[in-house]
Amino acid sequence: MSKTFEAGWEKAFKVMKDNYSLTDDAIGVFAINLRFNLDDIQTISSESITGGGDDKKCDVLYVDKERQVAVIAQCYISKRIRESAPANKASDLNTAITWLLSTNLDLLPDNLKGRADELRSAINSGEIKQIYIWYVHNLPGSKNVKDELRAVENAAKVALKSYHFGQDINIFAEEVCEAQLERLYTQAERTVIVTDEITTTVPDAVEIKETDWQSVVTVVNGKWIHDLYHQYKTDLFSANLRAYLGSRESDSHINNGIKTTAQEQPSNFYVYNNGITALVLDYELGKRSKNGRRLKIVGISIVNGAQTTGSIANLEDVPPKSLQVPIRFVKATKDGIVENVVRYNNSQNKLQAADFRSTDQIQERLRTEFESIPDAEYEGGRRGGASDAIKRSKFTLPSYTVGQSLAAFHGDPVTAYDKKSELWTNEKNYRHIFTDRTTARHIVFCYSLLSAINDQKLELTQRHKKDPSSLTNVENTSLGFLNKKGSNYLLLHVISQCMETILSKSIPNRFDLQFINNVSPSTASNYWLPIVSMMLSLSNQLDNAFSRNRISNESVSKTVPNFVGVVASISTLQKENFEKFAAYTRIGL
Repeated sequence: MSKTFEAGWEKAFKVMKDNYSLTDDAIGVFAINLRFNLDDIQTISSESITGGGDDKKCDVLYVDKERQVAVIAQCYISKRIRESAPANKASDLNTAITWLLSTNLDLLPDNLKGRADELRSAINSGEIKQIYIWYVHNLPGSKNVKDELRAVENAAKVALKSYHFGQDINIFAEEVCEAQLERLYTQAERTVIVTDEITTTVPDAVEIKETDWQSVVTVVNGKWIHDLYHQYKTDLFSANLRAYLGSRESDSHINNGIKTTAQEQPSNFYVYNNGITALVLDYELGKRSKNGRRLKIVGISIVNGAQTTGSIANLEDVPPKSLQVPIRFVKATKDGIVENVVRYNNSQNKLQAADFRSTDQIQERLRTEFESIPDAEYEGGRRGGASDAIKRSKFTLPSYTVGQSLAAFHGDPVTAYDKKSELWTNEKNYRHIFTDRTTARHIVFCYSLLSAINDQKLELTQRHKKDPSSLTNVENTSLGFLNKKGSNYLLLHVISQCMETILSKSIPNRFDLQFINNVSPSTASNYWLPIVSMMLSLSNQLDNAFSRNRISNESVSKTVPNFVGVVASISTLQKENFEKFAAYTRIGL
């Protein structure tokens, strides 16, 4: 028996899987992303989903020293309705704990060595305060699973006693079942992205004030809604997951009906339409005058009425003055009220944003430049939250990942791998990668290379899990390399160091590198794939860059020059491959 109803989280998970070509194990990444408000699905999936078939019952291992958390997950997706998930898969987490925390590292499979070493080192240095041991699945919770997880939690406590800071760590062995996933999904918060001051004149208004919220109910001219949409576009719906769904020629389709009413009966629009509800950060209502009342709002996010807004914005002609749209602006002082306003007004989540350098002049310039890049949306220092990372357009370039790709390309793969937040918070690191020469097209050049590497790893991992015999010897070697921690940033770095060989020309400043045509990151990734595949075939030359399956500054600095020399020595054999890539590339404008 198959399920006929999809919960909100299931739809979101399917979108995530489709966007990034992931397998069912990605449900663990999905849960982690909801719980900890991460940025980049592709990168987190590439680094956290264990590669190879011998995963020792650990499907996902996520270590985050910045948040001081680690997650060890066993994942399960049932294709049909069951009363509960198999309890034996919960008990399998005992095996995962033993291998990750207690077994000699030399005995671990290569795909786990670097991950386990990273986890153990973080525990020993006091950089982990909480460990979450999760059984993530799409079925109802059960007592049997909870009982098994209690035993897993006790086993983890015993294992951690051998670590210096082990007894200071809180352990949470949890069943992340369908109900828990839905709860995490609906509780993921979104904030207002548009924060400008916006002023208009309304005929009159009714203001209502309570202890924790206040609201003004009024009408605005359709042209105001039309102009607002064309100025801010999808940012206008930051607290509304559904955004604008479009319209088609069908009497039964609501958006087409809205457009028809707006065009043919604008004076009746007010009584035919439910109107708009918008969250604002603040508002100021002026006194009555013969011209109406001045209304100033600070910030806006439409939480109900996205279809009304989009339909008006997409009319063939500018709306007439007779088109009056009912609207209420809500300002709340408590997060709980905001969450409920969003939930009860038919949108799911509120964006949780953390601004780092969003007002920096360089980021403002880059955001403007990205407006001309096809199929690309740049956050420019804004760090998206859980639901944003899952629901955001697949064309979004998350800020952290952009910083990591730039850092690795311009000489610092270890910081890119191990200290990604410092790329934004440390002034020296930030100014090293975000310079006056950093352009949107150069970011596409670097980011697309990292994306191509991550895509290659995910593809090899999934093929190996389905059928290990399907991989060639070279592909097995490549996967072994990519399973080492920091390997994606190391490979990006060595490719950047080989660019003069690849292009057969001197490069005075690597910040000037870009593709000749103004291409999307996706197209750019396709340009890189042959180069990535070729470099991966030589990845055994980079073995000495790793210490206990993780990169370090000292080992990288000793190994990379030799690798660059190897690539130079075989450049004539790769002439056709290099020339084809060089034809896509240029230095400077």
